[in-house]
Amino acid sequence: MLAYLRKQMTAALEARAALKTELDGIVKSAETAGREKLSADEQTAFDAKRAEIRGKDTELEDLKTRITDLEEDEKREQRAGELLAQHGQAGERRERVTVISEPETYRKGGQASYFRDLFRAQMKGDSSSMQRLSRNDREVTDRLERIARGAEKALEGLEARALTTTDGAGGEFVPPLWMINDYVALARGGRVIADQVRPMALPPNTDSISLPRVATGTAVAAQASQNTAVQNTDATTNSVTAATETIAGQQVVAQQLLDQSPINMDQILLADLAADYAVKADVFVVNNNATNKVGLLNVSGLNAVTYTDGTPTVAELYPKGADAVQQIHTGRFLPGDKHFMHPRRWAWMTAAVDTAGRPLVVPAANMPQNTLAAMGAVASEGFVGTWHGLPVFVDPNIPVNLGAGTNEDRIITLRSTDVIFFEGVPQAEAFRETKADQLSVLLRFYNYVALHASRYPKAISVIAGTGLVTPTF
Repeated sequence: MLAYLRKQMTAALEARAALKTELDGIVKSAETAGREKLSADEQTAFDAKRAEIRGKDTELEDLKTRITDLEEDEKREQRAGELLAQHGQAGERRERVTVISEPETYRKGGQASYFRDLFRAQMKGDSSSMQRLSRNDREVTDRLERIARGAEKALEGLEARALTTTDGAGGEFVPPLWMINDYVALARGGRVIADQVRPMALPPNTDSISLPRVATGTAVAAQASQNTAVQNTDATTNSVTAATETIAGQQVVAQQLLDQSPINMDQILLADLAADYAVKADVFVVNNNATNKVGLLNVSGLNAVTYTDGTPTVAELYPKGADAVQQIHTGRFLPGDKHFMHPRRWAWMTAAVDTAGRPLVVPAANMPQNTLAAMGAVASEGFVGTWHGLPVFVDPNIPVNLGAGTNEDRIITLRSTDVIFFEGVPQAEAFRETKADQLSVLLRFYNYVALHASRYPKAISVIAGTGLVTPTF
C-alpha cells in the first residue's frame, strides 16, 4: 500500500506540474500579445486551471498524510521487531544464554516445528513462534561458539561425508524463503493520454452518445450597394457519434488458493485486471479504429505532418513540431496545449547534441541556451518537459509498430479539451456460485467507455513517417 500511495503521489505531482505549465502558458500568451489583462476566454481558462491546481494540492496533502501514517506504522513495526530480537522472551537478558540441561527448542522428536514457527512468525506475527525462533538463534550461536573452543566435536553424531545445499546432499534442510508480501507485480504502463484529455462521466442507459455539429456555417459579405440584397448563405448541420465500448476481463481461481494462501490472492488478481484495464482504456483513446470508436491516430481529417528521413535528427524534427502546432492554430483557430510521444522518442531527443557536444534538450535547472526543448521530470510516463512551449507527456502505449517497416512511432499534438473521454464506474466483482460445481471463484473486472475524438479533427496533429523509426543511441 505504501508503494502504491507513493506512486500516486508521483503521478499527482506530475499532473500538478503540467497544470502549472498550462497556467503559465495562458499568462505568457497575454504578455506576448502585449495585453495587460487576460481576455474573457483566457480568464475562464486561467480560473479553471487554478481550481484544478488547488484540487491537486488538496489531493497531495491527503496523500502526504496517508503516507506519513503508513511510514510511522512501518517504523513502529520495525522497532518492535528490533526489541524482540534484542530481548527475546519476557524476563530474559540480552547476554548470551548457554543451554546445557534444557532440551534444544527444535530437537528431533520435539513438539516445536521450525518451519511452522517460521511461517507463523512471518505471515501471522505469532509472538510465541517469534520467541521460539529467537531462542533457537541463541542456542545455535552458543553451540557454534563452544565448537570453536573445542568443547564439542563439530561433526559429532554425523556421518563423515561432505554436505552441500544440493538436494540429496543436505539441500533439503535449506528451505527456500518465499517473501510473499513483497511479491513482484507484473509491470504495466499507465493511462497517460486517457487522463490528459477532457474527462466526462458516461451517461447511463445508452449505447452511444451523439453530438449535433454545424458542418458549414452562415456567411456575410460587403453589400454591393444600398437597397440591394445582402449575403444569404444557409448553414448545414450533421452529427458525430461515439459508441459505447465494453472493456472487460476475468480470472478463474481455485477456492483452495483463496483459502490457503497467506495473502489475499483475489485482491492481487483484481488489481492486475484493473491495471490492464488502464492500459486498454489508454489504447482505446490512442489507437482504436472502429466505427464511432475512433482513437486519436485514426481521426479522419486530422492535421497530418510527414517527417520522412533516412537519417533522422532532432534538429530536423524540430520544425515538424512547429508545423504540428501551427496547423492547430490555423485549422482550429485556438491553440493546442499538449504533445504526446513514446518514451523512446523523448529519450532520443534528450540524447541529441550539437557540433560542440552540448545537449539540445537540457535539464530545466540548466541555462536554456542552444536548446530545442527543456527537460522537466525524469519519468517513464507522464510529464517530462516542454517542446515548442507546450508540455510533453510520454506514453508507452503509443504504438511503435506503425509505418511500412512496422517500426515507427507517432507524435501527437492536440488541444486536449476538444477530445472527450466518457468513462463509467469500474466494476470489480467475485462470483462463487457460477463455478461452485468445481470449487472455483470467478473474478471479473469491467467498465464502459466512449470517446469523442472527431468533434474537431483540426484540433489534432500527428507527426508520422520514416523519421520516427526505432531510434539509435
